[in-house]
Amino acid sequence: MTSQPDPAAGQPTTVPPTIQPVTDWADLGQEMWNYLTGKGAAVNYELIDMTVEVPRDTGPESPRATWKLNGTLRITTSDDDQAGADQHRSGT
Repeated sequence: MTSQPDPAAGQPTTVPPTIQPVTDWADLGQEMWNYLTGKGAAVNYELIDMTVEVPRDTGPESPRATWKLNGTLRITTSDDDQAGADQHRSGT
């Protein structure tokens, strides 16, 4: 929740966060990133022999690149004011 000034009373009022509908993976990723940024968050995924086929074009017959992942994928958030969990970036 955030506080905003109440113009009538000169006091801050509490405004609930807005909830956006999630319609696809890109929306979900963006909403997660927005929620976690500024909170010093890190998300760790442990991948064991994971294979991802990435299409070059759209369509079921599109040629695909094959990515093989084995290990830990660490996703961190940071913003202009805080480095968050990103150890490779300093805050400004």
